[in-house]
Amino acid sequence: MRTGFQISSLVPSGLVFDGVSDSMDSLILAVRSEAAEARCPLCATASSRIHSRYVRHVADLPSAGRKVRLRLLTRRFTCEVPHCRRRIFAERFGEDIVPLRRRRTARLEYIVHHLGLALGGRPAASFAKRLMLPVSNDTLLRVVRRRTAMPTDPLLVVGIDDWAFRRNHRYGTIVCDLERRRIVTLLPDRETATVRAWLSKHPAIKIVSRDRGGGYGEAAAKALPNAIQVADRWHLMENASAAFLDAVRRSMNRIRTAIGATTINPELLTCAEKLRYQGYLRRQDSHAAIAALVSDGVPLKEIVRPTGHSRNLVRQISRGGGTDVFRTRQSTLDEHLPFLDTQWSGGCRNGAELWRRLKGQGFKGSLRVVAEWATRRRRAETISHQQLQKVPAARTIAQLMTTKRDHLTKAETVTLAVIEQNVPMLADAQALVGRFHAMIRRKAEMELEPWIDESKRSLIASFANGIANDKGAVHAAITQPWSNGQVEAQITKLKLVKRQMYGRAKLDLLQARLIGAP
Repeated sequence: MRTGFQISSLVPSGLVFDGVSDSMDSLILAVRSEAAEARCPLCATASSRIHSRYVRHVADLPSAGRKVRLRLLTRRFTCEVPHCRRRIFAERFGEDIVPLRRRRTARLEYIVHHLGLALGGRPAASFAKRLMLPVSNDTLLRVVRRRTAMPTDPLLVVGIDDWAFRRNHRYGTIVCDLERRRIVTLLPDRETATVRAWLSKHPAIKIVSRDRGGGYGEAAAKALPNAIQVADRWHLMENASAAFLDAVRRSMNRIRTAIGATTINPELLTCAEKLRYQGYLRRQDSHAAIAALVSDGVPLKEIVRPTGHSRNLVRQISRGGGTDVFRTRQSTLDEHLPFLDTQWSGGCRNGAELWRRLKGQGFKGSLRVVAEWATRRRRAETISHQQLQKVPAARTIAQLMTTKRDHLTKAETVTLAVIEQNVPMLADAQALVGRFHAMIRRKAEMELEPWIDESKRSLIASFANGIANDKGAVHAAITQPWSNGQVEAQITKLKLVKRQMYGRAKLDLLQARLIGAP
């Protein structure tokens, strides 16, 4: 069947087809330039005087599962300008046809570049082999590095955040153009001097979005004193929640006294909770020894050495914190709790029957897990003085105090009522955190100053002082539409690319794959 296909259609535009030959694994097309003259690369004078000819072999896109090579006849011309130092020069075919000193056509180079961007070195080389593209993994990475084009558009709004080369050991800095939603550069560390030097080279920047870490704010203030700094809204809300959790942890002794649970009845505990309670008692002895040393004025470094505890733990105990009796853990029942609540409300109170119904919903846990849940639920509905003597973990209390009351059980509601009545400062701190979250969501900038003044006299005074010290950036976070959400998304993309290369990529290659990606 005739298809009308012509070999000459495989030749890139700008070249003339002369003939074709067939080898074992490829098609060889004889081609030449269609131009009658060429320009000298030094003086740009056109010349039609041919000195000699030679042959270049250039790889091109495959066709019908076979490699294609161009046998490119290249002419040497004589420059006839007397003062030009270049007497003989080879003709150029154009960067869009066959780039200078390349052994691949421009269209093949484009495909190789994008394979390297998408897959990296070895995976791209393996895939290129299936596509009949003669290219190695080292060549792919060289092409990616060579064709990297750094953005040249003027920067007005940028977002800055850190990312981990290796978590807890080495960090870098990512800078994104928030207007164009793309990465601008990657810096080798997160030092203030490095960020300041980069920002100083871009004086046109008007807005800098960042997290609440002091390093980036200090660098931006020194390099761009007139730029508006915007604190990230998600970090503000997360920091407020963390401050409230810290306040709950520092109030645990008063909470236990309020509930009447200075001592715990082991008969109310499950086997797992008894083990945790015994560990808590062992920890309390060492914590009491550390607290005594702190009260005597012993420096933290001198406490760390003889006790063997971490400096972070010693600092936490010196500030009035400590570990909880019971720490919350994820359960296999978490995703099935709505179904269990529905069955319980429908009258099914037997643990074994609930387990059988739950298995029909895809639950793979044991009967014991469901039976313990049923026992706890039954105890929650029969409030007694002994039930109130069991104090939840600090994280659980913080979660309950920030949950709507119509979503709590009767036992949880009674427990919270006792806590709020006997520890009113904790209830005030919870109300202040709720007001702060609402202020961020509603963008009510007029409420910031009164909130700071009121919070400085509460249990979250440390957080309020931090907001006061960074008041300009927090006010901009409420009023400006910019945030670091885009930067966090780019960090997720960066982690994906870094893991594709098994963490062995240097900064320039990582930057080339991220900035050069479409």
